[in-house]
Amino acid sequence: MRRSTNRAHGLSILALVAAAPLLAAAPAAAQSRGPVPYDAERGVFSFASGLEQALPAVVQVTTLGQSEGPSSGENEPKPVSSGSGAIIDAAEGIVVTNNHVVEGGRKFTVDLTDGRIFDAVLIGTDKATDLAVLKFDATGLSAIEVVDSDQLRTGDLAFAVGYPLGLDQTLTMGVISGLGRSGMGDRIEDYIQTDAAVNSGNSGGPLLDSRGRLIGINTSILSGGGGGNDGIAFAVPSRILMYVVEQLRTTGEVKRGSTGAILGSLNAARSREFGLGIVRGAVIESVAPGSSAEAAGLRRGDVVTRIQNRPVSNAGTVAATIGIAEPGTRVEVVYLREGREGRATLSVESPGDRPVVTGAEVVMARGLSARSGPDGLQVFAVEGGSVAAGAGLQAGDLIRLVDDSAVTGLDALAAALGGDGQRILSVMRDGEPVEITLP
Repeated sequence: MRRSTNRAHGLSILALVAAAPLLAAAPAAAQSRGPVPYDAERGVFSFASGLEQALPAVVQVTTLGQSEGPSSGENEPKPVSSGSGAIIDAAEGIVVTNNHVVEGGRKFTVDLTDGRIFDAVLIGTDKATDLAVLKFDATGLSAIEVVDSDQLRTGDLAFAVGYPLGLDQTLTMGVISGLGRSGMGDRIEDYIQTDAAVNSGNSGGPLLDSRGRLIGINTSILSGGGGGNDGIAFAVPSRILMYVVEQLRTTGEVKRGSTGAILGSLNAARSREFGLGIVRGAVIESVAPGSSAEAAGLRRGDVVTRIQNRPVSNAGTVAATIGIAEPGTRVEVVYLREGREGRATLSVESPGDRPVVTGAEVVMARGLSARSGPDGLQVFAVEGGSVAAGAGLQAGDLIRLVDDSAVTGLDALAAALGGDGQRILSVMRDGEPVEITLP
């Protein structure tokens, strides 16, 4: 688990006790419609009947890496990490988990709740959403039903299942604390936030609704500095999950749509610059010539506040919506221009094969977006899962050299980053020189 509260949530004990005799006396059909599931035979409130059908489809994923070598007498790969996963297709043995669970692995195993263990094959990964798909051959499997995460509401009960801290399969309960969460960077972000206890080892495990249906995959946690569980966990919603899984199963990679708008995230400093009273939104840094965004009339400086009637937190929110839209999809956006609200309709385009996209005042290449500033060429956004992100480039870096040649303008940067092959960037970060190698 990437980083994480342990505050149990439950219903009022007095309310449950008061309701128990009524629920116990009610016919079975009426019980199913009650506000709280009640097991009259045992005399307890329980969500077990809905959740138990999902539990056999929650697996433990072990990633094995390089062996110690012949000189040590050990030739078998060694476990390097472990996490959880969810079977979403029993017939094909398809497991979805986190990219960071399988990253760097040479071999993978899947442990089932019935004690069986199988080797698995990695179908594909997507760093931008931290998702990975594994496949294994076995009989007698069950799958978790997947439902549309767009139907979730803050306050819904949520259950996290996985294999945390070296324990066997564990179930925890909480609520949906928030939807559309972002703020961990400019990658594909549209997380479900929950306070169901999630710890190291839960990575890749399912987040379930109260009927045992998959609504997301647990991917990261926030902790207050002590390293423990602080009740803030994030899951990739099923809306994004299923699109990514389908692409990985079909082609082994994820290709995302584009509109030609190059975006950065609104923050307090930029909000003051624009004279706005908000700090959430995506700023259009540039618009590629001939693109859908240009045709829709969007311009540099516009601040996108809603997309497909969803509030926009930052550039990652827009990327999450555009990135799972099929080419030709029409996307409605609401934006602010000089304090006035406007609306535009964009048509999602197929991802281009051009390694470099040049706007009027911005260059985007290999996952980095840069513009000219008073101090030189500055990176203002790095796409999650991109070559630039993997190489360690960060927003705020000032690009001085590419392959030991000075770059002083956008045209020079575009030319230097074009074509195939490795590039070595010399950048200044917080006044210190840093060398970045872009594969």
